[in-house]
Amino acid sequence: MESVGVLTAAYGAFAGVVTSLSDEESWLPSGCTGWAVRDLVFHCLADAQRGLVALHTPAAGPADRDAATYWASWRPGTVGAANGRRYTRVGASMFLEFEQLRGLYLETAAATVTAAERSDPQQFVSTQGHVLIAGDLMATLAVEATVHHLDLVAHLPAAVRPPEGAGLACVRATLDGLLGHPVPVDWSDEHYARAATGRLPLTAAERHGLGTDADRFPLFG
Repeated sequence: MESVGVLTAAYGAFAGVVTSLSDEESWLPSGCTGWAVRDLVFHCLADAQRGLVALHTPAAGPADRDAATYWASWRPGTVGAANGRRYTRVGASMFLEFEQLRGLYLETAAATVTAAERSDPQQFVSTQGHVLIAGDLMATLAVEATVHHLDLVAHLPAAVRPPEGAGLACVRATLDGLLGHPVPVDWSDEHYARAATGRLPLTAAERHGLGTDADRFPLFG
């Protein structure tokens, strides 16, 4: 699937869950330690804004990151990660009602998808100090939305999970790109996404199957 199609599918799936959430459900924990569902939606709002800005920020090129290597700098346990968690908690707390946050997320995500549909996937764009082609930028947005879709439904058993293919396939391609080869264990796309981003600890059997690659996990987070 082309990058714009993957982004549209990933954002549509995430938005579908957000649309159905009640205010009470927005206070449930998410799959991100320390974040409630509403905190996670605020974080994803910020990423949709990143995409919207980047798609309107042309760069001269060449690209210094692609859809996989963009994630190389995003590591758990860093000062930047801790600051980002705090910023999200504080920012999300400013919305007295979830409906306000929901509306802002949905309209921003829709605008980002529209901008992507009108963009040349091969044009150079700038985001967070790096230059990518727009198609690779769209892939990073789809990966972010899909991994966080899994976080979003962690304590919402009735909610729709990310569909097979599209976003989950993009996550697998990104993780394999960071690893340098297909992961050498028989994992589902969901399990791979969670294990490779630090959301699931590796078992002894998985470490054995991964071999020397095990020490590289999580690949990003």
